Amino acid sequence: MSWYEERRENKRTEAMIRREDAAAAAQVRIAERQATAQIRRADELARREVKEQAAAARRDRRAAMLRGARVWFGRHVVELLIYPIALLSFVLAAPAMARYGTEVFASELGALLPGITELGMWAFAIAVVIERRRHPDRSVWGLVAGVLVFGAVAFGINFTHGLTVAWDHGVVMGTASIAGVVAHQLTLATAPKSGQQRREARIERAAARKVARIRKAAVKRAVAEIDADGSARLLYAPGRYSITRWRALKPATVPGLPVAASTDWDRELADLLATTGAATATGPTPSVEGEQDSRDSIEGGAVATLDHGPDLHESTPDRPVIDRKPGRSIEQLRAELAAAIEAGKVNPTSAESIRKTLRIGIARARQLRDEHTKGGRK
Repeated sequence: MSWYEERRENKRTEAMIRREDAAAAAQVRIAERQATAQIRRADELARREVKEQAAAARRDRRAAMLRGARVWFGRHVVELLIYPIALLSFVLAAPAMARYGTEVFASELGALLPGITELGMWAFAIAVVIERRRHPDRSVWGLVAGVLVFGAVAFGINFTHGLTVAWDHGVVMGTASIAGVVAHQLTLATAPKSGQQRREARIERAAARKVARIRKAAVKRAVAEIDADGSARLLYAPGRYSITRWRALKPATVPGLPVAASTDWDRELADLLATTGAATATGPTPSVEGEQDSRDSIEGGAVATLDHGPDLHESTPDRPVIDRKPGRSIEQLRAELAAAIEAGKVNPTSAESIRKTLRIGIARARQLRDEHTKGGRK
């Protein structure tokens, strides 16, 4: 190969290399442009997604705000209707009271008069609402009394101010000054309760009043126990009681409930002695249980007992005094006892058996038993 041909071949090779390098560079530039375009598209999509998310978040926030506003308006629709009336009442009355105070007190400080007439009653009115919402069970009669007193003061001063022109001016100014507070107290100061809650509240109040009356009557009936050092305490007789029309306690039995067993033997003995004393004062003197037997036993040299054996086993300290046929005379009871003895329904030597069979008090049962026992011995 000649020098000339070799040179041409080298030039052709160099040209081919340059073309291949240019093609490779073009491919690199195309790849770079494609990557750049892809990155731009990805960035645009990311920015679009961010914008869409932000818009969706804004829409959600607006929807939540609208829902909250609807809920709030729904819950406070009464306040939205009443407080504008209260504002109008205050705006009408306060400037007039400020001018009137300046005239009456002959000083610019008289302009503070609405702080007593208008702000005073409104302070108590708002306090009533706050107290009832924070403490529904607490009494707010003091605050309500403050509303009434300051409302009366506001009406009176505004009425007097208007009366200097004409009586109808006084009525209008007085009414306008308290209209807002009246509407506020009628609608917002009353705790909202259902009919069932109001009925239960009335029952609870009635029960509390009755418990208070019974406790007061129990205190009046209680006795005092004084210790050696001079200290004293009240003693109460436990049991079931009802209260009379004259606020006094009387023992009561509850149908369907068992009679509670008593452990206060001193009180039972005192009640027994009181019953025996009352029977002695109103009728024939009943004999003490086992009196005749005791006398007979003493005469015979044996140890005396206070009651017959069978009656001791049948008697209980908590037996109630029941007489389902009041007004029966002693003759009628004797006849009924005789009939019961003949029928075999009663043990005539047991006062408890006579009491249960004839449904009478223990004093008369003992009297009938003693009469039957003495008659039998005769």
